[in-house]
This record gives sequence, structure tokens and C-alpha cells, in this order.
Amino acid sequence: MPGIDESLLEAMRLPGARGALVVDWISGLALGAVGEAPGGDAEATAAETAELARQAMESGTLAPAVGGAGPAGGAGSAGKERPAEELILTGADSYHLLRFVVTTFDSTVFLYLWLDRADGNLALARIRLADMADRLVLG
Repeated sequence: MPGIDESLLEAMRLPGARGALVVDWISGLALGAVGEAPGGDAEATAAETAELARQAMESGTLAPAVGGAGPAGGAGSAGKERPAEELILTGADSYHLLRFVVTTFDSTVFLYLWLDRADGNLALARIRLADMADRLVLG
């Protein structure tokens, strides 16, 4: 099972990948970074994307319906459904993907991928990022 560095290098092999981070959405710190970052600052990117992730994960609006648990929500440590699996932001020339990492403990980590819109494949990136998040070993 790959760790942070291996997962980031795997993300950079995706067509159109410009940069990738592993971020803790509570602290806003980058646990690992590779490639470019929007604005040239990986730490600023980590902090800003962590704010988006935090809002999504703490949102009552996005919470799964009571009794409507299904595979789309992903389970947390106590069987609690998570409000979001991933966030996708589209820009004029790029995609920004945030994929939450689910672990046996209450994970506050997500994978971030900056993908060039002209050279990247959003569907492929989503599939591969989900696979990376499932296999990521933290520790």
C-alpha cells in the first residue's frame, strides 16, 4: 500500500497533472506536495483548499438523508456517513479535484489534484484519485 510520496508521484503520472498535495483539512497543512501549485505556493493552496474541504465536511446541507445511507456517502469511523466524497472545481483552464481519504480512524485528510483542462481527462482523474485515496496509507 502506497504512502503519501508514492501516491503523489502516482497522481503526477495522470495526463494533464500540474500538481498534487495531501492536505489535512483541519489544520490546512500540506502533508506532502509535488509539481506546481496554483499561485506558486503549495502551503497557500493547502490552506485555501482546506477551507473548502472543511466547509463541505461540516455542511448540514450536504449531509446524507436520514436512513438514506448508500455507497455514495462513504462511512466514517463510527459508521457515520460523510457529507462528501470529493469536490470538483472547474476553472477556465484547469480542474481542481479534492478527494477525501476514508480510514478506520476519523481521517481529516484529502488528496488534491490540479489538472490542466486541455491535456487532462477529468473522468480518468476522478477514477484514479478515488483508487489512490482508497489505497493511501497514512502514518
